[in-house]
Amino acid sequence: MRLIEKTAIVTGAASGIGRAVALRFLAEGARVAGFDLNAAGLEETGALAGELRTAFVALPCDLTSEAQVMRAVADAVAAPGHLDIVFNGAGASGRRWGDGPVDACSVTGWQRTLDANLTSIFLVCRAVVPRLTASGGGSIINLGSVLGMVGGDADFATHAYAAAKAGIIGLSRAMAVYYAPRGIRVNVIAPGLIATPMSQRAQESVHIQRRLAGLQPLTGAMGRPEDVAAAAAYLASDEARFVTGVVLPVDGGWTAQ
Repeated sequence: MRLIEKTAIVTGAASGIGRAVALRFLAEGARVAGFDLNAAGLEETGALAGELRTAFVALPCDLTSEAQVMRAVADAVAAPGHLDIVFNGAGASGRRWGDGPVDACSVTGWQRTLDANLTSIFLVCRAVVPRLTASGGGSIINLGSVLGMVGGDADFATHAYAAAKAGIIGLSRAMAVYYAPRGIRVNVIAPGLIATPMSQRAQESVHIQRRLAGLQPLTGAMGRPEDVAAAAAYLASDEARFVTGVVLPVDGGWTAQ
């Protein structure tokens, strides 16, 4: 119960890591506003919260739309009157749009992948910084990836996605320094392969499953969304009051090699 009386925004709350973070924040005592394009998924997250459902507000929105982000943030803060925590977990694989190696990546794939994974975080951060400042500070946690830290081989050759995740690290560290005097902490969680709907391709690939012992040697398996949620709960809490500008891998040892 480290987040009692805290108000949090969680993007991507309709499934996967975002859902796990929303549920963990609720369990820690926070009031949570869930943002996602998937309205039905947000309702499912609320149902999974059980008796804590009254502390969850579903706010469907397109996170690549400036107007919709501004409106959703205003709605999230209206009732409690303050904002303390923001977890930016929304994102998407760009393969469906044409992401791939640079020489094969389409311009559409590049732009849509950056919009979904990086521009969306910029828009949310721009909207929430004044709210966090008015509340006396707070915690922003941005979801990166190991692919924003190390090069991916042929099995992970989505270069627009890697660029977006690396951009999240650069943006977050710059914000951490600039907004530190306002009491705003900004950190990144960089997961490895986590068993979520977005990683379905990897989950179904016998080849990649066989590689897990080398990629993530701690368990030789994919991580769970709850592993990332546990890290987010720490970074959101006052226990991390002296932590900012950090990139925290939750990757079973991938980036330690």
